Amino acid sequence: MYAQTKRPRRRLRAVLAGAATLVTAGALMAALPAGAAPQKGAAGGRYQDVQLLSFNDFHGNLEPPAGSSGQVTEDQADGTTKKIDAGGVEYLASSLRKARQGHPYSVTAAAGDLIGASPLLSGLFHDEPTVEAMNKLDLDVTSVGNHEFDEGSGELARLQKGGCHPKDGCYEDGRTFEGADYPYLAANVTDEKTGKPALAPYWVWKHKGVKVGFIGVTLEGTPDIVSAEGVKGLKFHDEIETVDKYAKILDKQGVKSIVALVHEGGAPASASYNYDCDAGGAGSGISGPIVDIAKGITSKVDALVTGHTHNAYACTIPDPAGKPRMVTSASSFGKLYTDTTLTYDRATKDVVRTSVKSPTSENHVVTRTQAKAADMTALIGQWNKLAAPVANQPVGFISADVPGRGATTPEAPLGDLIADAQLAHAKSLDPKASLALMNPGGIRSDLVFKASGSEGDGVVTYGEGFAVQPFSNTVNLVDLSGEQLVTALKQQVSGANAASPKILQPSAGLAYTLDMTKSGADRVVTDSIRLNGAAIDPAATYRVAMNSFLAGGGDGFAALGAGKNPLVGSDDLKAFNDYLTANSSASNPIAPPKADRITIVK
Repeated sequence: MYAQTKRPRRRLRAVLAGAATLVTAGALMAALPAGAAPQKGAAGGRYQDVQLLSFNDFHGNLEPPAGSSGQVTEDQADGTTKKIDAGGVEYLASSLRKARQGHPYSVTAAAGDLIGASPLLSGLFHDEPTVEAMNKLDLDVTSVGNHEFDEGSGELARLQKGGCHPKDGCYEDGRTFEGADYPYLAANVTDEKTGKPALAPYWVWKHKGVKVGFIGVTLEGTPDIVSAEGVKGLKFHDEIETVDKYAKILDKQGVKSIVALVHEGGAPASASYNYDCDAGGAGSGISGPIVDIAKGITSKVDALVTGHTHNAYACTIPDPAGKPRMVTSASSFGKLYTDTTLTYDRATKDVVRTSVKSPTSENHVVTRTQAKAADMTALIGQWNKLAAPVANQPVGFISADVPGRGATTPEAPLGDLIADAQLAHAKSLDPKASLALMNPGGIRSDLVFKASGSEGDGVVTYGEGFAVQPFSNTVNLVDLSGEQLVTALKQQVSGANAASPKILQPSAGLAYTLDMTKSGADRVVTDSIRLNGAAIDPAATYRVAMNSFLAGGGDGFAALGAGKNPLVGSDDLKAFNDYLTANSSASNPIAPPKADRITIVK
């Protein structure tokens, strides 16, 4: 049912003859039946190398991401590290096309969040530009991520099937959006009423007798990090149980080679893309949710392509049978791609997996020193022409870089700036507004001092502001008791956020100590919490501003979702831009906040 071929390509993929090898001859011989000789590479031989190229969390970054968001860290032989500028679809396309040369058996897959939280060039057009770019670079298949549901399942279905946006219509006369050439897989997302998958759960790649099945899942906790409207009518199920279910179905269909595309990830011990997370033993250098998922998913699955955490790794995590299995992630924003070699056994229809690290995987930098893909340059130019009247409008001025997504501390200067802007907007609606809180995941970029175009250094454009806050949330005001406010601060480091704290960004006037030597809710030192110098009164009522995502209890902040007397203001981007416009000028730009409102004890 789900093994259908894709729509015809809009262009032929150019490849050269030949294929790369996977393991040493000795290791491969050890995996063969007695007396059998390995026959690799040649079509019709028993063993055929299949190249799997993969990436994840592209988030509509068609143009090279700015600042630290557009860099990767590389370990050097002398023990130092080096920052490398990377990313942008013009370079990603060039990298993938070059990587495919000499590999007639090559498939390209992604692990979700290709769209959503996108810069203006893509986000302004509901990510149609990104889907068109993915078609051009010959993406074969992707899983859904949580951000694929930002605008709801109906919009995701439109991006798959095509057609003009139901409200905004078509963006050019005589041109209708054609949709994705590649399938979106959502095995663990079902319709609440029918129980059926919202989209195809799996897809089978076929080439000259070789078959590889792909099962796509997103994290079970998607409803906790997406607006309620975005996941309305859907149920999200356990990743391990779902992959195991469909692996059995594929196995019964004779598809023995299986790759899981899992939009959930881990945290390697090093931020360097070339860090060896197996140096201390298989999977010793990685932690996080993907570890237990990888250990639990059936041995029928031969490799896991993962995402969500925006980290880079290529680790070996043993499957339930103790066999080595590759688990990979390629950072984010198209800065890296992963090249994995799967050796397919035509006799068993399965991937050869030996005691040697197998399959083999390596992350590669999408450098900006290579030639750009001309068709991607044309695509960007076409959409930039439509976006330019909006994107290039100046909205404010900064005196230096304001780190947000690229901040290295839990409290980010840009997070504080956004919280200050939301409090200012809230006070214009209700003078009783006393503080604002911003979720860290809602900060999608940095504000960079260096000009990105012709606007001049230090000028913040509408497009740059959009890249920071692309979700179209509203600024909401609610009443919280002092007790609820303290509970919300403790929920940053407890409950759903215990394993991976989510530190809310505070507006000026709110201060407290976060003691990371303690555990759970005790990390927030209750007696240290002050608002404008005064201790929080548990019985008092505080008027708190936050975006609509947090006001709905998002990111595990149930206490914020329990607020009373709600008042809905303008969208968060307008509030941010208005604040920049009102509080900065060319002669008096805004300086980056010091990010000293939270005292961190380590």
